[in-house]
Amino acid sequence: MESRKQFLRKLGTGAAVLGAGAFFSPLKAKDITQDLQRFTGSAAEIAKNEDYWARVQQAFTVDRSLINLNNGGVSPAPEFVQAAMKRHLDYSNEAPVYTMWRILEPQREGVRKRIARNFGVDPEEIALTRNASESLQICQFGFDLKAGDEVLTTDQDYPRMINTFKQRERREGIKLKQFSIPVPAEDDDEIVRLFEENITPKTKVILMCHIINITGQILPVKKVVNMARKKGIPVIVDGAHAYAHFDFKHSDLDCDYYTTSLHKWLFAPHGTGMLYVKKDKIKDLWPLMAAQESQDEDIRKFEEIGTHPAANYLAIAEALTFHEGIGAKRKEARLKYLNDLWIDELVDGDKVVLHTSRNPKYACGIATVQIKGMEPGELNSALWRDYRIITTPINHTQFQGIRVTPNVYSTMEEIGRFVDAMKEQIAKV
Repeated sequence: MESRKQFLRKLGTGAAVLGAGAFFSPLKAKDITQDLQRFTGSAAEIAKNEDYWARVQQAFTVDRSLINLNNGGVSPAPEFVQAAMKRHLDYSNEAPVYTMWRILEPQREGVRKRIARNFGVDPEEIALTRNASESLQICQFGFDLKAGDEVLTTDQDYPRMINTFKQRERREGIKLKQFSIPVPAEDDDEIVRLFEENITPKTKVILMCHIINITGQILPVKKVVNMARKKGIPVIVDGAHAYAHFDFKHSDLDCDYYTTSLHKWLFAPHGTGMLYVKKDKIKDLWPLMAAQESQDEDIRKFEEIGTHPAANYLAIAEALTFHEGIGAKRKEARLKYLNDLWIDELVDGDKVVLHTSRNPKYACGIATVQIKGMEPGELNSALWRDYRIITTPINHTQFQGIRVTPNVYSTMEEIGRFVDAMKEQIAKV
């Protein structure tokens, strides 16, 4: 662990860099990407290079009078993503039936191709949606189930998705079965075993997280998918917090159904998401809103939502350029590095307990921490009231704490202020 002096030296360096770059005008995605190319070194080395990340920070228009450590909820978009969306929206409003429907809407296909290329799949397997919840509900409602059929998931999955199955349970008589997993979970075989031993002859669908939103736990998707596939059970993967957060491709998962939000770690416009459905599975999955029979095997049937803006989706391209310019490995290393800084300073296993793995195989930019003797809501409120720091309170039957999610625009000085604020709170209990 670094000494306090070493940590403060790093913070000082970060603060100086921010000060030097704070008055620069925001740059375009391509300009920043080209500028970042002059930096060399491994992902681990770049993660600690404050000159590199100062250039990245310039892309954002965030309010520096507060510290946003809840980027897991929704991330701010860079200035050039906002500008691209506004440009497309302005053009749409010139004559929407022509400019939006006939000119801009067809350009959506270029975005589809780019997302597919980044994820490592066929463009005809990618649908552009409004968020992970919509993508997930397409899958959750899209399977034909009858009374008595079971769907299986953990008790740490996202509440909206649990409620989706509970509605089917009330309306159609299916059964939702949930089970607990360790916190943290650092044994792939144990996770696979827990899924497998909870399968019954009535199990028809499995829902699992790629990364759990309340702890940052990364689960062994490919191993669970392979186990379930042998039993003929489809697995819906909730990747809301995973895509563009850490480095992976579809081949690392080998799943048939994958969902994510693009307004989290990709920094795309708010209200954008992605759904992947393997080509030979499209026909048998019903869309959430009705589509023509001729679209049965067309991935675009999942995009049939009526009139919708083109601007949000076209600006995804700018966000993707920015993400690829930074590099997935560098981004992953930076997010892990920022979390490690405050964890090393605060977590002692006695007064302060971490509910997230330190192993980079099982966690990245999301971590949940608890100050014993202090309710999560109380701590969350104190951080905002007294320090203008934004976190998220987590209350689960297995654990409690606050979720901390820094981002690529987070500065060393901001991490230092969070550390100091937490130490003041720790001293009160």
